[in-house]
Amino acid sequence: MRILLIMDPGISVPPKDYGGHERLVYLFAEEYIRLGHEVTLLAGPDSHCSENTVIFGVNDLERSKRQRLKEVMFSWKYLLKHKNEFDLIHNFGRLIYLIPVLNHRVNKIMTYGRPVAKRGIKVFNRLPNCNLVFTACSNYCVSTGNVAGKWETVYNTIDFSQYQLNKNVSDTAPLMFLGRLDKIKGVHTAIRVAQETGHRLLIGGNVSHTEDNYHYFKNEIEPQIDGKQIVYLGPLNDEQKNKHLGEAKALLFPIEWDEPFGMVMIEAMACGTPVIAFRRGSVPEVVDAETGIIVDNAEQMVSAVQVVGNIDRAICRKSAKTRFDLDLIAKQYLTIFKSNDQ
Repeated sequence: MRILLIMDPGISVPPKDYGGHERLVYLFAEEYIRLGHEVTLLAGPDSHCSENTVIFGVNDLERSKRQRLKEVMFSWKYLLKHKNEFDLIHNFGRLIYLIPVLNHRVNKIMTYGRPVAKRGIKVFNRLPNCNLVFTACSNYCVSTGNVAGKWETVYNTIDFSQYQLNKNVSDTAPLMFLGRLDKIKGVHTAIRVAQETGHRLLIGGNVSHTEDNYHYFKNEIEPQIDGKQIVYLGPLNDEQKNKHLGEAKALLFPIEWDEPFGMVMIEAMACGTPVIAFRRGSVPEVVDAETGIIVDNAEQMVSAVQVVGNIDRAICRKSAKTRFDLDLIAKQYLTIFKSNDQ
C-alpha cells in the first residue's frame, strides 16, 4: 500500500523535544514501513522518516497567517499533482489540506488529537466527498466533533519497546509530574500533594512562552522549587523520561481541563509506574484499576498516594500494552482503511 502521512509544519517529525503529535506521526510512519507499506511523509523542515520525506513550511508555532496560507497552497499543489500515487492519505495536519482530494477516490483518514471545531466538520461534510473517515484519540475527543461524517476512536500510542519496566520501587520513591508547565496541567496541585504526603516531586516539562502561563510558572511554581523536595528537571528527552518515570512511585496527572488523551500516562504505565489522575476528559478511558487510580480532587489524590503502591507494576505495563501498543494501533488505522474501502 502507498501511504501519504501529513503533519503541520511548526515542529519537526520526529520532534527534538516537545511535540507529542509529531512523535506519533513518526511512529506511524516507521511502523507502516515495517509492515511493508510505502510511505511518504509531508511535514515541516528537519523532518524525516526511513523512506520518502517532502518538506514544506516553516517550523515556528507563532508563524503568521500569511505563512500558514502558503503552507495550505503548497499542500494543495502537492495533492493535486500526486493524488493518484497513493492508496491512503492519513492527515494529522489541518483539515483544509484535504480539499483538493475531498471527493477523490483515494482513501482519507483525518486524525484529531485535540478538541474538534464542529463548524469545520459540518462545512466539510456538506461538500461532495468520498472515502473520508474522521478519527480522534479518545471517545471524549470524538464527542467534541462527531456532528457529521463517519467517526471512529483510535487511541494514541507509544513504542513500548523503548520503555523499560521497573518492577519494584520503594514506598518513599519520588512522585513524578511530566508535561507542559501550563496552569491547566495542574503542576501546582502536584506540588501540594507532594508536600502533604512528604514525598519528593520530580517535575519534567517545558515552560510555556504564553504570557499567562509564563507568569504562572514564575509566580506560582518557581518559588516552590527548592531542588530538594520539589525538583525541576527541565524538558526531558526519551531516555530521561524512561529513567525518571521508571523510578517514580506514581505519575501525578492533576489536570484542570478535559485532556483529549495524555500520552504521558501511557509512557508512565510502560515503565510500570501507575497513574493518579483527575477524572477529566479521556482519563476514565486510559486509566483503569490495573494501571492507576482516578480521583476527583487534591484531597483524594493525597489519599491515593498512600495506596498506589498496591498496584502491581508488571501488570500495569502489561495491561497498558494490550490496549495502546504501536503495532495494535497502527493496524487499527489500516483496518479502518480496509473497511472504508469495501
